[in-house]
Amino acid sequence: MKIHFFIARAFLGAVLMSLWGLCVLAAEFPTGPITIVVPFAAGSGTDQTARAMAQAMTEASGASFIIDNRGGANGILAAQYAAQAKPNGYTILLTTNTTQVANQHLYKKLPYDPVKDFQPIGLIGRGSMFLVVNAPSKIRTVEDLIRTANERPGTLNFGSGSSSSLVGSELLKQLAKINVTSVPYKSNPQAVNDLMGGQIDYMFLDSSTALPLIRAGRLHPVAVSAATRSNAAPEVPTVAEAGLPGFEVTYWNAVYAPAGTPPEVVDTLFAMISKAALSRRMVLRQESLGGEAISSSPKELAEYQAREVRQWGQIIRAAGIEPE
Repeated sequence: MKIHFFIARAFLGAVLMSLWGLCVLAAEFPTGPITIVVPFAAGSGTDQTARAMAQAMTEASGASFIIDNRGGANGILAAQYAAQAKPNGYTILLTTNTTQVANQHLYKKLPYDPVKDFQPIGLIGRGSMFLVVNAPSKIRTVEDLIRTANERPGTLNFGSGSSSSLVGSELLKQLAKINVTSVPYKSNPQAVNDLMGGQIDYMFLDSSTALPLIRAGRLHPVAVSAATRSNAAPEVPTVAEAGLPGFEVTYWNAVYAPAGTPPEVVDTLFAMISKAALSRRMVLRQESLGGEAISSSPKELAEYQAREVRQWGQIIRAAGIEPE
């Protein structure tokens, strides 16, 4: 009996010490730099958002951040890495609907679970894409693109480095009933370089990457992917307006931590992220790029993600995309 008593007391002591350690960790968090894992290459829209958020959070809280770009495999590599990180708040994933929603419809098997492996922190923004061609292209409208594709079946090609970009082009292909070729890329910046170089004919590109190139005269905006026109470029029609009713594809950014992150740390991260997301810096940045600065609680993000899973499943099935 004495032996059992001492074993029980030792076990209880270990549990209490562990809980005390977690409380101390949460109370002091953060004591060092926080790594923000980004599932796309430097220069991508998500990367630009992550860097702007890191600066806004540093200004608001004094914490320091490291951007870790892990592009490739449609965000799978980064999501898997973040899911397997220590759940202590020092590694977070700033991502899009690509990794948390679309991939489960695009792939038969993922090395991570978009729901079970992550602790939602909060939404930070929403945006639309531009259907773009290189500046010298003879394609100026959606009608031009469809006519050219019908005149030269199978010769036009499009690039994509994210699920939003891919689904946008595949849905356009499906609704317009055209024969065009998909050219996949690890991330959108690589596709943009080939678009401007003439290696591909068109692509859907996130507004934060597209607008500076459009304003510089290097890309021509054919249409907007959202249901309404972009405030940042109101002269550009939507794809639906241009002749394909029902077309709508948008994207969002959100922050997640590994599952099992202590609630106190989650609360601290949420406070930091929500304040930065709605800061003047981020609001003006999102507006200038045709996006929307938003914030949500962890619970609201989880509910939003669940709704998006259902909606994107419908879009991907409508586009006729088969899981790889």
